[in-house]
Amino acid sequence: MKLQVALDRLTEEECLLVLNEIGDLAEWIEVGTGVIKQYGMAIVTRIKKDWPDAVLVADMKTCDAGKSESSQAFLAGADVTTVMAFADDRTITEALRIAGQQGKQVMIDLLGVVDVQRIDRLYELGARLFSVHRGKDMQEQSGQAAADVPFMEHLRALPDARFSYAGGVNEHTIARLLPYRPDVLIVGGAITGATDRRAAAQRIRGEMTG
Repeated sequence: MKLQVALDRLTEEECLLVLNEIGDLAEWIEVGTGVIKQYGMAIVTRIKKDWPDAVLVADMKTCDAGKSESSQAFLAGADVTTVMAFADDRTITEALRIAGQQGKQVMIDLLGVVDVQRIDRLYELGARLFSVHRGKDMQEQSGQAAADVPFMEHLRALPDARFSYAGGVNEHTIARLLPYRPDVLIVGGAITGATDRRAAAQRIRGEMTG
């Protein structure tokens, strides 16, 4: 299980400060959608240059133009780009094709998906990396966490499929996720918003080992 730190709703200076404090504790680094919108692809390039050994995720949340947006992310230095599961099938296949040509990966963001049939279709199209994502605005809704369980169970049963989990992950919520064995845990504010970021990241890594 890998730790992915999500850099979102932060300034460029804050992103770099967070990485200087805890970057060595995270195998995957995510440049969040909001950060990309504010600073463009240049911040993706800068972080990849400073942290070349990390798997760098550009959270593009592509909904259309799969070929051009994926190419843009990979050219900037991303190892992984994200595409929304509700995007048109051609958007998905074009992103996967570009990733395959460049030895990169596409993470399919399942935000907004309501049944596993869409997951099966995405799998048929060639997707193998998924993100079970409880969005920021969804995290306060009662019962939402339980609704993620069928997705995780389904993904774990698919041959060669891998998945991350994002949304409200902290040292207190990890225990409920461990039985489903997500390949990557995505943690944002529980680390980036902590008073002592390094201590928070270390506690989370400790909980990840069960």
